[in-house]
Amino acid sequence: MDPYLGYEIAVLVIAIYGAIVYALYRTGHIGPDHALTLLGPALMIKTKRGRAAIDRWARFRRFWTAVSDLGVALAAIAMASIVLLLAFDAVLALRLNASNAPPVTEALGLPGINPIIPVGYGILALVVGVVLHELAHGVVARSQGIGVKTIGVLWCVVPVGAFVEQDDAEMNAAPRRKRDRVAAAGVLANFFLAVAFFVGLSLMVSGSVAPNANGVGVTLVESGTPAANATIAPGDIITSINGTATTTVDAFESSLEHTTPGERVTVVYYTSTAGHLVTVNVTLAPSPTVAGRGFLGVGVSFLTPADLKTVLVAPWSSSYGPVDGSIYWLVLPLASLEPVGGSTVQFFHLTGPLAGAGSGAFWVLANVLYWLAWMNLLLGLSNALPLVPLDGGLLFRDFAASVAARFRAGWSAARLDEFGTRAVTASSVLVLVLLAWQFIVPRLL
Repeated sequence: MDPYLGYEIAVLVIAIYGAIVYALYRTGHIGPDHALTLLGPALMIKTKRGRAAIDRWARFRRFWTAVSDLGVALAAIAMASIVLLLAFDAVLALRLNASNAPPVTEALGLPGINPIIPVGYGILALVVGVVLHELAHGVVARSQGIGVKTIGVLWCVVPVGAFVEQDDAEMNAAPRRKRDRVAAAGVLANFFLAVAFFVGLSLMVSGSVAPNANGVGVTLVESGTPAANATIAPGDIITSINGTATTTVDAFESSLEHTTPGERVTVVYYTSTAGHLVTVNVTLAPSPTVAGRGFLGVGVSFLTPADLKTVLVAPWSSSYGPVDGSIYWLVLPLASLEPVGGSTVQFFHLTGPLAGAGSGAFWVLANVLYWLAWMNLLLGLSNALPLVPLDGGLLFRDFAASVAARFRAGWSAARLDEFGTRAVTASSVLVLVLLAWQFIVPRLL
């Protein structure tokens, strides 16, 4: 099979897309005054329909003003937090080398490019997040008396974009506070959606999912090992070894730490195929990595089934602590625990009102909710970056101008705007350097 087939297909699709766009441009169907226009490589499909609905939603001016003021504050906090995180990552990058540097593809939060974001769930979540992000901009803009010219979608091979085109003249002429409310509306919408979808996932899992047993979940069994000979399989849960309960990964590792090759141990595990506990006596093999140590031949999930449920339902109540639990919720994709599928599904059974539902359909919906929450959080944080042309760039420009106005009372409005523009240019360069640093520096050390 051609190893470059995927790239060849991608090049062919892009070439066809480019040819179609060029043909539309040559025939006069694409232009600033047409329903079709270009924004870089993306094809903008614009319409004036829907503006009346936005006006209806925007008529609750006091509500949207109060909500968007909250959004400005949250965006400022997110902006500071994400920049500090990038600076922290830059320091950590000094300790890495080329072999353990993160792949460049992780710099982009795009399904199909970023290896940890699944294509199907990722595209669905991205479309929902972007569309509602842009819709929030439009509603808040109209609530602040700023016009909306058109709405529509961005098509760039895969239709994953949307936009609400505000009236640029009215946006630039509006007071800073009103502009900032419009800019922060999208960030606030993504944060709100992240919380809403997280709550939906939490309620769904908490009342419907129960681990099959209290132990460590088996994710890998090496062929020809004692575990394979004992018919232990991925999806099973080991509950004890030699009478020691293996309710945590540390307890599992400790139970094997002082064993020797040829030693006979008693393993109790829940078999997902038969649906009950099994007790077997296993003769350990020599460890391939630690001389003189017994080897069972299994790989286990870093979170037990019970821990995984807790992280999905209430990460702040994790046995590892609220901070680690929240981090685990974020990094489940890195640990191949999200989307939940394969052998991981076999760690659980459905209970409560959904006990009769199919496990496959249940976990598809649960995964959808997780990725809707995860991608909206990512969109909110990334758009809060003080980087042109993101929402955070506009906010930082106005923040800088507002600070300058307090200390330079004699400056004109034009000079304040110039200062804000220079400040956001500097912050954009800093953010780009920090983003590139963690991928480039380790490969130079």
